[in-house]
Amino acid sequence: QVQLVESGGGLVQAGGSLRLSCAASGSIFSISAMGWYRQVPGKQRELVARITDGGSTNYADSVKGRFTISGDNSKRTVYLQMNSLKPEDTAVYYCNAGVTIIESGTWRFSEYWGQGTQVAVSS
Repeated sequence: QVQLVESGGGLVQAGGSLRLSCAASGSIFSISAMGWYRQVPGKQRELVARITDGGSTNYADSVKGRFTISGDNSKRTVYLQMNSLKPEDTAVYYCNAGVTIIESGTWRFSEYWGQGTQVAVSS
């Protein structure tokens, strides 16, 4: 099994910063990409930022220039540095990882999700 444990959410004033972390653990052979998604009630979960094992990144237009995603392959951890936060960034943020595991001699690729961490930005 694979677990993703997130940390770093909280309440911050507009213009402030937060840093989210997500650590993957378990019977992992490799991780192809990790990312952050967010969701507000009544809306679909949306991609915020994503980073591949090669270091390629992509961002939602709404966070470009404000958020930075980075990863530490040796720690199987991804970070999201969020600066210049806005009230519209308020959401539950979920970590996602594309993971290959070896189970009973067979490789299997699956996507895993963390439990979510709340980010609230006050105006």
